[in-house]
Amino acid sequence: MPDPDTQQPAEKSEKIGVILANLGTPDATDYWSMRRYLSEFLSDRRVVDYSPWLWQPLLQTVILSTRPFKSGAAYRSIWNNDADESPLLTITKAQTVAIAAGLADLYGPQVKVDFCMRYGNPSTTSKVQTMLDDGCRKILFFPLYPQYAGATTATANDQLFRALKAPRWQPTTRTVAPYFDDPAYIDALAASVRRVYSATKPEPEMLVVSFHGLPQRHVAEGDPYFDHCQKTTLLLKQRLGWDDDQITMTFQSRFGPEEWLQPYTVQEVARLARAGKKNIAVIAPGFAADCIETLEEINEEICESFVAAGGKEFSYIPCLNDDPDHIDALIQIIDRNLTGWV
Repeated sequence: MPDPDTQQPAEKSEKIGVILANLGTPDATDYWSMRRYLSEFLSDRRVVDYSPWLWQPLLQTVILSTRPFKSGAAYRSIWNNDADESPLLTITKAQTVAIAAGLADLYGPQVKVDFCMRYGNPSTTSKVQTMLDDGCRKILFFPLYPQYAGATTATANDQLFRALKAPRWQPTTRTVAPYFDDPAYIDALAASVRRVYSATKPEPEMLVVSFHGLPQRHVAEGDPYFDHCQKTTLLLKQRLGWDDDQITMTFQSRFGPEEWLQPYTVQEVARLARAGKKNIAVIAPGFAADCIETLEEINEEICESFVAAGGKEFSYIPCLNDDPDHIDALIQIIDRNLTGWV
């Protein structure tokens, strides 16, 4: 209501919002929940950039008639039944709570922290509106993708910009750059590797650094993703003090008929087994939280490929999730990006 003395709108105390953004999650594992989620995801032109005149009929009539059943089964194998939600959602909530506590120690109640998903719920639009309703006039948007790709970081930012078209009072907004070479992030990765190696006897003979795949065409058209993955792997090797023959970079989650970045993880672990590497570990530094691609694809499909080819010991190194080292790294990144606002 207007202030009776000034006849100007009464303002809430100005706050700063920090929105953590991750890929997304279905609301449930049934057919229709999975179909809604996959339709939104696979209709994103940043993810599948074929002509919609060709792609949408195939997607809506063929792919989405069967794929939700397969994807639903995969999600059920990792589902957090206690909370009735995906592990990605559980972990992102925990990350948000931990980061909010850390920023409260630095700034008090001035900074509000929340999270959104690019696909599914909670949506980017709903969280931007919540921030505005809570008096935030500056928003820092943080896509939780260490390595930039058009299909991840860019589409998350796209959705933010769409959400900003609606409000009459548009907040001042910043987006966080990729952090593939951030020293604290690399330190956290190295610490997670050392923890698993120290608990595994004998130690793994090879560390497979598996990133989500991307069509090679995207890189040829200017996407920096491959270079970012390569730099992360190099810095991790250097931080561990290892030689080249102790670590290798691969790519997983290929989709569609195109050539994607290689070597493919599922094939490379089998090659390593046939070459005599019977004890390996796999880490996925491109994921800020464990999800279907790590808990199901790596721990099941990729592990099975290794064992079927003669491998014996397979260790999956969990994502950084809400590990204190990871939370500290993310808080440091946020702190730098809030310079001049707080």
